[in-house]
Amino acid sequence: MNFMRFRKIYFLISAAVLVPGILSLIFFGLKPSIDFSGGTLWEILFAEVAVGGQQSGVAGGIEEVFAAQSLEVASVQPSGDDQFIVRTVPLSTEQHEVLVAALRERFGEIEEIKFETLGPTLGREMLLKTLLAIVLAISIILAYVAYRFGDLMFGVTAILAMLHDSLILLGIFSLLGHFASVEVGTLFVTAVLTTLSFSVHDTIVVFDRIREITRSSPVGLEVAIDQAVGETLVRSLNNSLTIIFMLLALFLLGGESLQWFVFALLIGTISGTYSSTFTAAPLLVVWNRLRLRRC
Repeated sequence: MNFMRFRKIYFLISAAVLVPGILSLIFFGLKPSIDFSGGTLWEILFAEVAVGGQQSGVAGGIEEVFAAQSLEVASVQPSGDDQFIVRTVPLSTEQHEVLVAALRERFGEIEEIKFETLGPTLGREMLLKTLLAIVLAISIILAYVAYRFGDLMFGVTAILAMLHDSLILLGIFSLLGHFASVEVGTLFVTAVLTTLSFSVHDTIVVFDRIREITRSSPVGLEVAIDQAVGETLVRSLNNSLTIIFMLLALFLLGGESLQWFVFALLIGTISGTYSSTFTAAPLLVVWNRLRLRRC
């Protein structure tokens, strides 16, 4: 089967997924957690209050308690029947103690599930380190792939496929952040870096088969690419499906704290499987045709 004759369709499918995400990144951006923005994340269980359907009233009461102390609240979100997650400016120990007393006076006994504070300086430092790690990983992979396959074309197309997967992941989480208030933190960065490695792993499998075909038989590069895709497609799908089934089970049955991390890995796995065959390989064909025209 001539897979590469449908390369325009593959690019259209990628564009259909990429464009909404890129537009969301431009207009909405990502919703950073306190890992990057700095602040306090406070998860509270109201042990003596039957919140039930009165969540909006309790959320308003929490905001009033903070306002009485002249403290700004970024958001108050329910996290279960009787739990709330409060995001606010960085709180000192004294402010924390005063707020706990005020909340107990208003709502009765409360239980702190989580209380984390990160200053804005550490948040910016972590963001810079994250960007540096991504740039460093991309540069090393580009150099290594180009060296191992003896052609810059292979390195660049592998990186473009990686960027394709990263933009899909970032775009989806930008949309989730805008419409579902999903935040990105250090676990999301881990998912992005994992997606990069998974994407290039599958791409190298295809590239290696292309190299073997061109060395063993006198065929053109485009024929070798098409043959390599056909020979590795089933293997890639089988390999990816085992990971996808495991991640689906973890997403559906795992804890809430890991839910969006697992979802990011799931998106990255699906996108990486697609891009290695239907993005990197067609890009090789396009690059090779442009090179032949110049010659």
